[in-house]
Amino acid sequence: MKKLLVGLAVVFVLLAVAGAGAFWWVEQAAHQAVAAPGAAPVEFTVPKGTSGRGLGVLLANQGLITDARIWRWHLFRRGSFSPKAGRHPVSASMTVAELAMALEGNPLPDDIPFLVVEGWRLRDTDAALTAAGYITAGAYITAASNPSRFTAPFPLPTTTLEGYLYPESYGVIPGKFDVEDFIQRQLNAFAERFFTPNREVISKSGRTLHEVVVMASMLEREEPVPAQRPLVAGILWKRVDKGYPLGVDATSRYVLAQWNDRKAFLQRLRDPEDPYNTRHRKGLPPGPIGAPTVESLQAAMAPTQSEFWYYLHDAQKTLRPSRNAEEHEALRKKYNVY
Repeated sequence: MKKLLVGLAVVFVLLAVAGAGAFWWVEQAAHQAVAAPGAAPVEFTVPKGTSGRGLGVLLANQGLITDARIWRWHLFRRGSFSPKAGRHPVSASMTVAELAMALEGNPLPDDIPFLVVEGWRLRDTDAALTAAGYITAGAYITAASNPSRFTAPFPLPTTTLEGYLYPESYGVIPGKFDVEDFIQRQLNAFAERFFTPNREVISKSGRTLHEVVVMASMLEREEPVPAQRPLVAGILWKRVDKGYPLGVDATSRYVLAQWNDRKAFLQRLRDPEDPYNTRHRKGLPPGPIGAPTVESLQAAMAPTQSEFWYYLHDAQKTLRPSRNAEEHEALRKKYNVY
Protein backbone atom coordinates (compact mmCIF):
# COMPACT_ATOMS: atom_id res chain seq x y z
CA MET A 1 0.00 0.00 0.00
CA LYS A 2 2.83 2.33 0.88
CA LYS A 3 4.53 1.62 -2.44
CA LEU A 4 1.27 2.35 -4.24
CA LEU A 5 0.92 5.70 -2.54
CA VAL A 6 4.51 6.56 -3.33
CA GLY A 7 3.94 5.58 -6.96
CA LEU A 8 0.82 7.69 -7.19
CA ALA A 9 2.68 10.60 -5.63
CA VAL A 10 5.45 10.25 -8.17
CA VAL A 11 2.95 10.13 -11.00
CA PHE A 12 1.19 13.18 -9.62
CA VAL A 13 4.45 15.07 -9.35
CA LEU A 14 5.42 14.09 -12.88
CA LEU A 15 2.01 15.17 -14.19
CA ALA A 16 2.29 18.44 -12.30
CA VAL A 17 5.76 19.06 -13.71
CA ALA A 18 4.58 18.17 -17.19
CA GLY A 19 1.55 20.39 -16.81
CA ALA A 20 3.64 23.25 -15.54
CA GLY A 21 6.05 22.73 -18.41
CA ALA A 22 3.26 22.69 -20.96
CA PHE A 23 1.74 25.81 -19.38
CA TRP A 24 5.10 27.57 -19.49
CA TRP A 25 5.66 26.52 -23.10
CA VAL A 26 2.26 27.68 -24.25
CA GLU A 27 2.58 30.97 -22.39
CA GLN A 28 5.98 31.57 -23.91
CA ALA A 29 4.72 30.67 -27.38
CA ALA A 30 1.80 33.08 -27.01
CA HIS A 31 4.25 35.92 -26.42
CA GLN A 32 6.68 35.03 -29.18
CA ALA A 33 6.29 36.06 -32.81
CA VAL A 34 6.84 33.78 -35.79
CA ALA A 35 9.26 36.24 -37.38
CA ALA A 36 11.85 38.69 -36.11
CA PRO A 37 10.90 42.35 -35.74
CA GLY A 38 10.50 44.20 -39.02
CA ALA A 39 8.60 41.58 -41.02
CA ALA A 40 6.62 43.02 -43.92
CA PRO A 41 3.01 43.92 -43.16
CA VAL A 42 0.32 41.74 -44.72
CA GLU A 43 -3.46 41.74 -44.79
CA PHE A 44 -5.42 39.18 -42.81
CA THR A 45 -9.15 38.87 -43.46
CA VAL A 46 -11.56 38.04 -40.68
CA PRO A 47 -14.50 36.38 -42.50
CA LYS A 48 -17.98 37.38 -41.41
CA GLY A 49 -19.46 34.92 -38.94
CA THR A 50 -16.15 33.21 -38.10
CA SER A 51 -15.64 32.45 -34.39
CA GLY A 52 -12.57 33.68 -32.56
CA ARG A 53 -11.34 30.12 -32.04
CA GLY A 54 -11.86 29.39 -35.74
CA LEU A 55 -9.39 32.12 -36.70
CA GLY A 56 -6.50 30.05 -35.33
CA VAL A 57 -6.37 27.74 -38.35
CA LEU A 58 -6.56 30.71 -40.74
CA LEU A 59 -3.75 32.50 -38.93
CA ALA A 60 -1.60 29.36 -38.98
CA ASN A 61 -2.29 28.79 -42.68
CA GLN A 62 -1.13 32.32 -43.43
CA GLY A 63 2.06 31.78 -41.43
CA LEU A 64 1.20 34.30 -38.72
CA ILE A 65 1.25 31.75 -35.86
CA THR A 66 2.89 28.35 -35.51
CA ASP A 67 0.01 26.38 -34.00
CA ALA A 68 -3.74 26.97 -33.80
CA ARG A 69 -3.74 25.38 -30.34
CA ILE A 70 -1.62 28.23 -29.02
CA TRP A 71 -4.20 30.66 -30.39
CA ARG A 72 -7.06 28.81 -28.67
CA TRP A 73 -5.13 28.70 -25.39
CA HIS A 74 -4.48 32.43 -25.55
CA LEU A 75 -8.17 33.14 -26.10
CA PHE A 76 -9.05 30.88 -23.18
CA ARG A 77 -6.64 32.74 -20.94
CA ARG A 78 -7.68 36.11 -22.35
CA GLY A 79 -11.40 35.74 -21.83
CA SER A 80 -13.50 37.96 -24.10
CA PHE A 81 -12.46 38.41 -27.73
CA SER A 82 -14.42 40.40 -30.32
CA PRO A 83 -12.75 40.38 -33.75
CA LYS A 84 -14.13 42.69 -36.44
CA ALA A 85 -14.90 41.25 -39.84
CA GLY A 86 -12.82 42.69 -42.66
CA ARG A 87 -9.21 43.20 -43.71
CA HIS A 88 -6.62 43.94 -41.02
CA PRO A 89 -2.98 45.00 -41.39
CA VAL A 90 -0.85 42.54 -39.41
CA SER A 91 2.66 41.11 -39.47
CA ALA A 92 4.47 37.88 -38.66
CA SER A 93 6.47 40.00 -36.21
CA MET A 94 3.38 40.24 -34.00
CA THR A 95 2.88 37.95 -31.03
CA VAL A 96 -0.36 36.02 -30.58
CA ALA A 97 -1.45 38.62 -28.03
CA GLU A 98 -0.69 41.46 -30.44
CA LEU A 99 -2.52 39.71 -33.27
CA ALA A 100 -5.60 39.33 -31.11
CA MET A 101 -5.54 43.04 -30.28
CA ALA A 102 -5.07 43.97 -33.96
CA LEU A 103 -8.06 41.88 -35.06
CA GLU A 104 -10.28 43.71 -32.58
CA GLY A 105 -9.34 47.04 -34.17
CA ASN A 106 -11.12 48.74 -37.05
CA PRO A 107 -10.58 46.90 -40.34
CA LEU A 108 -9.20 48.55 -43.45
CA PRO A 109 -11.81 50.28 -45.60
CA ASP A 110 -13.03 48.21 -48.53
CA ASP A 111 -12.48 51.01 -51.00
CA ILE A 112 -9.19 52.33 -52.35
CA PRO A 113 -8.58 55.81 -53.81
CA PHE A 114 -8.74 56.46 -57.53
CA LEU A 115 -7.61 59.91 -58.62
CA VAL A 116 -9.17 61.77 -61.53
CA VAL A 117 -6.54 64.40 -62.30
CA GLU A 118 -7.48 68.03 -62.88
CA GLY A 119 -7.88 68.77 -66.58
CA TRP A 120 -8.20 65.14 -67.65
CA ARG A 121 -10.33 64.43 -70.71
CA LEU A 122 -12.80 61.55 -70.81
CA ARG A 123 -10.24 59.54 -72.74
CA ASP A 124 -7.61 60.14 -70.04
CA THR A 125 -9.89 58.89 -67.27
CA ASP A 126 -10.95 55.96 -69.42
CA ALA A 127 -7.29 54.99 -69.96
CA ALA A 128 -6.52 55.22 -66.23
CA LEU A 129 -9.54 53.12 -65.25
CA THR A 130 -8.57 50.55 -67.88
CA ALA A 131 -4.97 50.43 -66.66
CA ALA A 132 -6.22 49.90 -63.09
CA GLY A 133 -8.30 46.94 -64.26
CA TYR A 134 -11.67 48.48 -63.36
CA ILE A 135 -13.15 48.63 -66.87
CA THR A 136 -12.59 47.43 -70.40
CA ALA A 137 -11.18 50.12 -72.68
CA GLY A 138 -13.83 52.56 -73.87
CA ALA A 139 -16.49 51.73 -71.27
CA TYR A 140 -16.14 55.05 -69.45
CA ILE A 141 -16.28 57.09 -72.65
CA THR A 142 -19.32 55.14 -73.86
CA ALA A 143 -21.21 55.69 -70.62
CA ALA A 144 -20.29 59.39 -70.46
CA SER A 145 -21.51 59.81 -74.05
CA ASN A 146 -25.06 58.94 -72.97
CA PRO A 147 -26.01 61.77 -70.56
CA SER A 148 -29.68 60.74 -70.53
CA ARG A 149 -28.79 57.87 -68.18
CA PHE A 150 -27.74 60.28 -65.43
CA THR A 151 -29.35 62.91 -63.22
CA ALA A 152 -28.21 66.34 -62.05
CA PRO A 153 -29.76 69.53 -60.61
CA PHE A 154 -28.68 71.37 -63.78
CA PRO A 155 -29.26 70.82 -67.51
CA LEU A 156 -26.99 68.10 -68.85
CA PRO A 157 -25.51 68.24 -72.36
CA THR A 158 -27.13 65.91 -74.86
CA THR A 159 -24.06 64.21 -76.34
CA THR A 160 -21.23 64.06 -73.81
CA LEU A 161 -20.48 64.81 -70.16
CA GLU A 162 -17.00 66.13 -70.94
CA GLY A 163 -16.22 68.91 -68.46
CA TYR A 164 -18.98 68.01 -65.98
CA LEU A 165 -17.31 65.01 -64.32
CA TYR A 166 -15.51 66.52 -61.37
CA PRO A 167 -11.81 65.70 -60.93
CA GLU A 168 -10.85 64.52 -57.46
CA SER A 169 -10.03 61.31 -55.55
CA TYR A 170 -12.85 58.76 -55.34
CA GLY A 171 -12.99 55.60 -53.26
CA VAL A 172 -13.63 52.51 -55.38
CA ILE A 173 -14.00 48.85 -54.45
CA PRO A 174 -12.00 46.48 -56.67
CA GLY A 175 -14.21 43.83 -58.18
CA LYS A 176 -17.34 45.89 -57.57
CA PHE A 177 -16.70 48.87 -59.84
CA ASP A 178 -19.73 50.17 -61.72
CA VAL A 179 -18.87 52.75 -64.36
CA GLU A 180 -22.28 54.44 -64.40
CA ASP A 181 -22.30 54.71 -60.61
CA PHE A 182 -18.83 56.25 -60.76
CA ILE A 183 -19.94 58.85 -63.33
CA GLN A 184 -23.01 59.70 -61.25
CA ARG A 185 -20.75 60.29 -58.26
CA GLN A 186 -18.65 62.67 -60.37
CA LEU A 187 -21.77 64.58 -61.42
CA ASN A 188 -22.87 64.76 -57.80
CA ALA A 189 -19.45 66.14 -56.85
CA PHE A 190 -19.72 68.80 -59.59
CA ALA A 191 -23.08 69.86 -58.20
CA GLU A 192 -21.88 69.84 -54.61
CA ARG A 193 -18.56 71.64 -55.21
CA PHE A 194 -19.72 74.22 -57.73
CA PHE A 195 -23.25 74.35 -59.09
CA THR A 196 -25.38 74.26 -55.93
CA PRO A 197 -23.47 76.89 -53.91
CA ASN A 198 -23.14 79.15 -56.99
CA ARG A 199 -26.53 78.67 -58.64
CA GLU A 200 -27.64 82.31 -58.24
CA VAL A 201 -24.26 83.76 -59.19
CA ILE A 202 -24.21 81.66 -62.37
CA SER A 203 -27.68 82.86 -63.32
CA LYS A 204 -26.59 86.50 -62.90
CA SER A 205 -23.22 86.10 -64.64
CA GLY A 206 -24.58 86.64 -68.13
CA ARG A 207 -23.17 83.25 -69.20
CA THR A 208 -24.82 79.86 -69.43
CA LEU A 209 -23.53 77.06 -67.24
CA HIS A 210 -22.18 75.32 -70.35
CA GLU A 211 -20.26 78.42 -71.41
CA VAL A 212 -18.78 78.66 -67.94
CA VAL A 213 -17.71 75.00 -68.05
CA VAL A 214 -16.11 75.41 -71.49
CA MET A 215 -14.16 78.48 -70.34
CA ALA A 216 -13.16 76.78 -67.06
CA SER A 217 -11.80 73.76 -68.94
CA MET A 218 -9.48 76.08 -70.90
CA LEU A 219 -8.38 77.93 -67.76
CA GLU A 220 -7.48 74.61 -66.12
CA ARG A 221 -4.99 73.92 -68.90
CA GLU A 222 -3.91 77.50 -69.67
CA GLU A 223 -3.09 78.94 -66.24
CA PRO A 224 -1.20 76.80 -63.70
CA VAL A 225 -1.71 79.28 -60.83
CA PRO A 226 -5.33 79.27 -59.61
CA ALA A 227 -5.09 82.82 -58.23
CA GLN A 228 -4.31 84.13 -61.73
CA ARG A 229 -7.17 82.37 -63.50
CA PRO A 230 -9.74 85.16 -62.93
CA LEU A 231 -7.45 87.60 -64.79
CA VAL A 232 -6.95 85.18 -67.67
CA ALA A 233 -10.71 84.54 -67.72
CA GLY A 234 -11.34 88.27 -68.01
CA ILE A 235 -9.00 88.50 -71.01
CA LEU A 236 -10.56 85.51 -72.75
CA TRP A 237 -14.16 86.58 -72.15
CA LYS A 238 -13.35 90.02 -73.51
CA ARG A 239 -11.95 88.46 -76.68
CA VAL A 240 -15.02 86.24 -77.02
CA ASP A 241 -17.36 89.22 -76.61
CA LYS A 242 -15.45 91.36 -79.11
CA GLY A 243 -15.19 88.61 -81.71
CA TYR A 244 -11.43 88.04 -81.47
CA PRO A 245 -9.88 84.57 -81.73
CA LEU A 246 -8.90 83.28 -78.30
CA GLY A 247 -5.55 81.84 -79.29
CA VAL A 248 -5.71 79.16 -76.58
CA ASP A 249 -3.39 76.47 -77.90
CA ALA A 250 -4.62 73.90 -75.37
CA THR A 251 -7.83 73.56 -77.39
CA SER A 252 -5.84 72.17 -80.35
CA ARG A 253 -4.55 69.39 -78.11
CA TYR A 254 -8.02 68.21 -77.11
CA VAL A 255 -8.48 65.71 -79.95
CA LEU A 256 -4.93 64.31 -79.76
CA ALA A 257 -4.53 60.71 -78.61
CA GLN A 258 -1.60 61.88 -76.47
CA TRP A 259 -1.91 65.38 -75.02
CA ASN A 260 1.84 66.08 -75.26
CA ASP A 261 2.31 64.81 -78.82
CA ARG A 262 4.08 67.93 -80.11
CA LYS A 263 4.25 66.87 -83.77
CA ALA A 264 0.52 66.19 -83.94
CA PHE A 265 -0.17 69.37 -81.98
CA LEU A 266 1.73 71.55 -84.47
CA GLN A 267 -0.20 69.96 -87.31
CA ARG A 268 -3.49 70.86 -85.61
CA LEU A 269 -2.33 74.45 -85.10
CA ARG A 270 -1.87 74.81 -88.85
CA ASP A 271 -5.33 73.43 -89.63
CA PRO A 272 -7.81 76.33 -89.98
CA GLU A 273 -10.68 73.85 -90.43
CA ASP A 274 -10.18 72.29 -87.01
CA PRO A 275 -13.19 73.43 -84.93
CA TYR A 276 -10.98 73.40 -81.81
CA ASN A 277 -8.33 75.66 -83.38
CA THR A 278 -8.87 78.91 -81.46
CA ARG A 279 -5.99 80.63 -83.24
CA HIS A 280 -8.10 80.72 -86.39
CA ARG A 281 -11.69 80.37 -85.20
CA LYS A 282 -13.56 82.95 -83.12
CA GLY A 283 -15.61 82.28 -80.04
CA LEU A 284 -15.52 79.36 -77.62
CA PRO A 285 -14.49 75.91 -78.83
CA PRO A 286 -17.30 73.41 -79.51
CA GLY A 287 -17.18 72.03 -75.97
CA PRO A 288 -15.09 71.58 -72.82
CA ILE A 289 -11.55 70.28 -73.33
CA GLY A 290 -11.25 68.54 -69.96
CA ALA A 291 -12.41 68.40 -66.36
CA PRO A 292 -12.05 71.76 -64.55
CA THR A 293 -11.66 72.25 -60.81
CA VAL A 294 -13.83 74.56 -58.73
CA GLU A 295 -11.09 77.23 -58.86
CA SER A 296 -11.30 77.34 -62.66
CA LEU A 297 -15.10 77.23 -62.63
CA GLN A 298 -15.28 80.15 -60.21
CA ALA A 299 -12.78 82.13 -62.29
CA ALA A 300 -14.84 81.53 -65.44
CA MET A 301 -18.00 82.55 -63.59
CA ALA A 302 -16.51 85.68 -61.98
CA PRO A 303 -13.62 86.95 -64.14
CA THR A 304 -11.43 89.91 -63.27
CA GLN A 305 -11.85 92.91 -65.53
CA SER A 306 -8.60 94.54 -66.69
CA GLU A 307 -6.97 96.61 -69.40
CA PHE A 308 -5.28 93.53 -70.86
CA TRP A 309 -6.11 91.80 -74.14
CA TYR A 310 -3.24 89.36 -74.44
CA TYR A 311 -1.08 87.19 -72.21
CA LEU A 312 1.72 84.66 -72.33
CA HIS A 313 3.82 82.64 -69.90
CA ASP A 314 7.59 82.87 -69.67
CA ALA A 315 9.92 79.90 -69.15
CA GLN A 316 9.15 79.96 -65.41
CA LYS A 317 5.38 79.80 -66.14
CA THR A 318 4.93 83.38 -64.91
CA LEU A 319 1.91 85.13 -66.40
CA ARG A 320 2.82 88.13 -68.60
CA PRO A 321 -0.31 90.07 -69.68
CA SER A 322 -0.24 92.89 -72.21
CA ARG A 323 -2.58 95.68 -73.31
CA ASN A 324 -2.17 95.47 -77.06
CA ALA A 325 -0.56 93.49 -79.89
CA GLU A 326 2.60 95.60 -79.82
CA GLU A 327 3.22 94.95 -76.12
CA HIS A 328 2.42 91.28 -76.63
CA GLU A 329 4.91 90.98 -79.47
CA ALA A 330 7.57 92.71 -77.38
CA LEU A 331 7.00 90.23 -74.57
CA ARG A 332 7.22 87.33 -77.02
CA LYS A 333 10.63 88.53 -78.13
CA LYS A 334 11.78 89.29 -74.59
CA TYR A 335 10.88 85.86 -73.24
CA ASN A 336 11.40 83.94 -76.49
CA VAL A 337 7.85 82.60 -76.57
CA TYR A 338 6.52 81.54 -79.96
